[in-house]
Amino acid sequence: MPPQRFREQFRQIQRSMPGVPLAMGPDDAGEFLYEKGVVLAREGEEAQVVEDTVRGHFRTFAAGAPDRVRRLGPAGNRSGVVRIQVSDPGEGDAGGDPAVAGALRALAAVEGRAGRRMVTRNHVVHIAVNACPGDEPVPVARDARPNPAVAGTDGEPGEDTARVLVVDTGLMHDYRSYPPLARTHGDAQVAECDDDGILQQYCGHGTFIAGLVAAVAPHTDITVSGALNDAGAVLEHEFGEKLFDAVEAGGWPDVLSVSAGTSNGRTDGLLGVDAFMRELRERRTLLVACAGNNGSATPFWPAAYADLPGYEDAVLSVGALRADGESGACFSNHGGWVKAYAPGERLTSALTGFETPVPYVYQHSTYDACRYGFDYACTCHHPRHMGMLSEDGASAKPDQVMFEGLAQWSGTSFAAPVAAGMVVSHMAACGERDPRAARRRLLEAVDEFVDVRGAHKPALLPPTWRPVRVPAPTARP
Repeated sequence: MPPQRFREQFRQIQRSMPGVPLAMGPDDAGEFLYEKGVVLAREGEEAQVVEDTVRGHFRTFAAGAPDRVRRLGPAGNRSGVVRIQVSDPGEGDAGGDPAVAGALRALAAVEGRAGRRMVTRNHVVHIAVNACPGDEPVPVARDARPNPAVAGTDGEPGEDTARVLVVDTGLMHDYRSYPPLARTHGDAQVAECDDDGILQQYCGHGTFIAGLVAAVAPHTDITVSGALNDAGAVLEHEFGEKLFDAVEAGGWPDVLSVSAGTSNGRTDGLLGVDAFMRELRERRTLLVACAGNNGSATPFWPAAYADLPGYEDAVLSVGALRADGESGACFSNHGGWVKAYAPGERLTSALTGFETPVPYVYQHSTYDACRYGFDYACTCHHPRHMGMLSEDGASAKPDQVMFEGLAQWSGTSFAAPVAAGMVVSHMAACGERDPRAARRRLLEAVDEFVDVRGAHKPALLPPTWRPVRVPAPTARP
């Protein structure tokens, strides 16, 4: 992504995480965000090795201040990691972190001998990682229909109803006024509006996702965890713990839908969720995770676990199809680790309930063409008012729009719950109780495929989804 756009996203996430100094990485390259001055290590003996090695490295090479290396917070949480401070987080700017980079280098030889990773940055896991204006919802007419439309069903839910847990932002206070969500339950969205009554950014994200699951698989028992209520962002060491909390609150579900993640420049996963993923592997739960919106082939976690040995059946990684279903959406991550694609551009679902219209404010976007080089009017610049993140110094007056229930939204965030709904719908149709077996059989039975950046991939298309015509790009003067 263009560095300027990443810096705007950085500022936005930093505002949502006050008191947590962040840096862009690696070394200001704009691939991910992480906590300044801190690294993660497995608790116990490995954490002590990391502390001692980093302290010795700083003392020998004058690469930092050895006396600042110390463990933060108590050990013993279920994520299995501890935070280790390696510098003063308040020093320097957000353009990389030499002390953290030095700490990682200090452990390189030790990790090589051990044959495994022992230290990592504390990455920011987020529901909208790339500052694409397509991350924001668009109002639709009051008489608009959801897309995918709500599927028809026979009879009432029974004892064998599949359970889907959505880990995201919480539910809007009036979500039950949207009939497809009448049986959904879970955490409430925290602080829906600011002091002026304007909808906060990413509020409604979890409600929108629950509406998509309910549309594709109406008889599903849906629970929404508000683990990402802090504007959709969480630090890696907390993410693993929040996942454990979410699945243990009501028992491990059949399907866990996660529309958040991060890249980390590696191919072996996230240290902060390693304990959770190992536990997941031993359960019967299927994790359906979004592939991320960076338009990149770099692994995006936790979705990319689908490509690691032992997780092939436990994880389904889902990229987004273009609105017309003809190929991958321009923003969608891709690569061999993305196992399927589902509709994810210009979907329509419930952003809020229908009790009270809610205003939302956009800043004008300055994109004139797709940032990824595609020649169609993608969500990068359609419609033109989208984009909370305007260029520095932009003087355009913000647009205020009203949401009266439904909205249109784009992102792999929404392809994942569509795929999750298709898995549980397949379970219901075939009497299958094993969600991982349903995943295998669903993909084996797919008769629609798309070419995504040269790869032939399964397309998971709900019967009630309607392709949307992709507009031609507007001619520029």
